[in-house]
Amino acid sequence: MNETASRLAALRAEMKRAGVDAAIIPQADPHMGEYLASHWQVRRWLSGFNGSAGTLVVPAAAPAMLWTDSRYFLQAARQLEGTEIVLMKEGIPGTPSIEEWLAANLQSGATVGVDAMLFSTGSLRSLRKALKARDIRLETTFDPVDTLWPDRPALPKCEVFVHDEKYAGRPASAKIADALEAARMHGADAVFVSALDQVAWLLNIRSRDVRYNPVVTSYVYLGPEGNVLFVDPDKITPEVDAYLKAQGVDTRPYAAVRSFIFGLSTRRHVLLDPASTAYGILEAFGERAVEATSPISMPKACKNEVQIEGIRNAMRRDGVALVHSLMELESRMAAGETVTELDVAEILRRRRGEQPLFFDESFGTIAGYGPHGAIVHYEADEETVATLRPEGLLLIDSGAQYLDGTTDITRTICLGDPTQQERSDFTLVMKGHIALARAVFPEGTCGTQLDALARQYLWQHGLSYLHGTGHGVGHFLNVHEGPQSVRLNYVPAPLTPGMITSNEPGLYRAGIHGIRCENLVLCVPALDTEFGRFYKFETLTLFPFDTRLFATEMMTESELEWVNQYNARVYDELSPALDPEAREWLAAKTQAI
Repeated sequence: MNETASRLAALRAEMKRAGVDAAIIPQADPHMGEYLASHWQVRRWLSGFNGSAGTLVVPAAAPAMLWTDSRYFLQAARQLEGTEIVLMKEGIPGTPSIEEWLAANLQSGATVGVDAMLFSTGSLRSLRKALKARDIRLETTFDPVDTLWPDRPALPKCEVFVHDEKYAGRPASAKIADALEAARMHGADAVFVSALDQVAWLLNIRSRDVRYNPVVTSYVYLGPEGNVLFVDPDKITPEVDAYLKAQGVDTRPYAAVRSFIFGLSTRRHVLLDPASTAYGILEAFGERAVEATSPISMPKACKNEVQIEGIRNAMRRDGVALVHSLMELESRMAAGETVTELDVAEILRRRRGEQPLFFDESFGTIAGYGPHGAIVHYEADEETVATLRPEGLLLIDSGAQYLDGTTDITRTICLGDPTQQERSDFTLVMKGHIALARAVFPEGTCGTQLDALARQYLWQHGLSYLHGTGHGVGHFLNVHEGPQSVRLNYVPAPLTPGMITSNEPGLYRAGIHGIRCENLVLCVPALDTEFGRFYKFETLTLFPFDTRLFATEMMTESELEWVNQYNARVYDELSPALDPEAREWLAAKTQAI
């Protein structure tokens, strides 16, 4: 609390010197990533809130405000307690947007300070338009962070390595050619890529620059002047340098990107995606910029056959690791050992680490026992950690990065005899999960059109959840990727064969329990008729649902059949890799209901 107060006071002193009446500090980096290297965790450093989404607004006079979404309402309230910072709950009726708050609370002629390298082109334009209507000026070069944060972490220095084509499925040179061909259709003769996952996918390179996300802090330019990767040269080994040159890519220092942009011919037409390009970068391109959707986004999202086979194999190994993890958890609890939420995370990490091709976790494990399960993105620490008891629900959301695929699974597990409310809540969530898993839909359908399938049974009981139902998942890349999404607000990207998306409806009762049931699903062709082409989902994740939690009297025959067929498939696919004891354990967990 004292650190937050002193840091906000220092920021306000810099604001006063710069003539800034309010500062906006987003959770962002110059690559518009969701997950950030420590160097760019400015909002976290200033506020003490460590969620992956949220924006801090600091006016000249207290209080400051932090906007975040429903995943973090409970966490943010706890972490901001005792500070001046007021939690602003996005998506809740009555909560103004940042633009609305600034317009209503700043006087005409006031100045709002931002760093244009931390705002996408679209978001900065929207902000500028809203403020201009109230005669409020936007200063886009306000960046006092280095002055305020004397021990700010350096830019990441992890070595780059090649993601072998036997896992990636296509050479970088072919992807580059495709991107340039797509750019020509928009009247551009070059492409500039800022998004770290797109750079990594395009060039078949990876690193450890961002925790859990094997990306490389870099930019890429593709054009007649040559293809250039802007990256810290100390991170490029001779082997990687030779690989890049063989793919037609040279390297330049990361810090040289803006001087390179300014040196481009004024006749050059460079495609940039405004959604993933910082306004400061687009500003440097000026009239040379051609704004269009990235030509890399859809090819990256639609996995090729090599990648799809890789993720199927990764799911089998992940399922084996989960069997061993839950067996160990049950054994330790049965023996009377003290087992905490942190122990659950350790067990999962260790067991996954025993599997071939394991690289890292894909995000920090969420192991929420009892009331902690209602904190959607809860991550236990020494201050909050709970000890498990033989009662109540344990929500485990975890995943791994394997060289051949990325996993993400959530299971809600009963640690004792389930109550009627636990069974009813779980079954309503699972009915929605099953409805989405069984969906058949016409070509061109987006996730928003399917979202209600997962929510309908909860809605019928006056229940709901505020987070999205599904997010895209990368291939040995970010566990959250676009462009597709299954959620209430409109996301126009169509669900297309090859896309991997999560299916994760939930229900959260504050102070009681949380329930979420998540598998990853692959969009595949279903059938062609005189009415067009139709798609469906293939479930990829392999681990049983806790059959003790199903209220079978609430389920239809077809829903029961889906659960039984899924659990039987889990046994068939995992049992060959298990020893007799583990096979016996899994057989019991996959008994028909």
